[in-house]
Amino acid sequence: MSSAEPTTRPPRAEVRERIIASAMTEFGRRGYADATLDAIAEQAGFTKGAVYSNFGSKEGLFYELMDRQVLGRARMSVDLLAELPSDLRDAQRVLSTRLTEAISNNRDWHLLFMDYWSRALRDPEVGARFAEHRAQLRAAVTDAVVSVTESAGATLHVPAEWVTFVILALSNGLAVEELAQPGTVPPELMGEVVGRLLHIPEHEDSQRPE
Repeated sequence: MSSAEPTTRPPRAEVRERIIASAMTEFGRRGYADATLDAIAEQAGFTKGAVYSNFGSKEGLFYELMDRQVLGRARMSVDLLAELPSDLRDAQRVLSTRLTEAISNNRDWHLLFMDYWSRALRDPEVGARFAEHRAQLRAAVTDAVVSVTESAGATLHVPAEWVTFVILALSNGLAVEELAQPGTVPPELMGEVVGRLLHIPEHEDSQRPE
């Protein structure tokens, strides 16, 4: 009499990652209100009980996802600024192109962010969490802006914190236009606007020092 092969349970870390990935798709596609744990669990290949045991609730899963996304995108923004070409005019073009591409390539994230933002405006507890996330993101991007401009020998016409507000506001605001009508936003627009906040030295001084 043969017995069935024992089922190997995936490690807890793998279970959580698969549920998080599924939640990103489901929340992005349907929004927080209409997304269901049943659908998230099924897409991840688990039962709803696995979601509850790892995240406690639909709200707990949503905020775990947001925490990860916010921190990850803060690191991505900082890395992007740090890896720009040494010539600031080239850097302006690359920054603009990459930020514009990020809108089209991350549709689910932008929809999820808008959902989070709208919930934050209606719920003081969610709003406090959202504000903390934004403060962390702004601080990280501002540090990167200062580092890049100092190493390039450029100067800012406005405080570095203002440049950060412009970058974030453009990214979020232009996402509304680009996602509503793909191809609408000129790829050079963000770089052009940010570039006007900088004083870029002419000729050989426009290169970052080695």
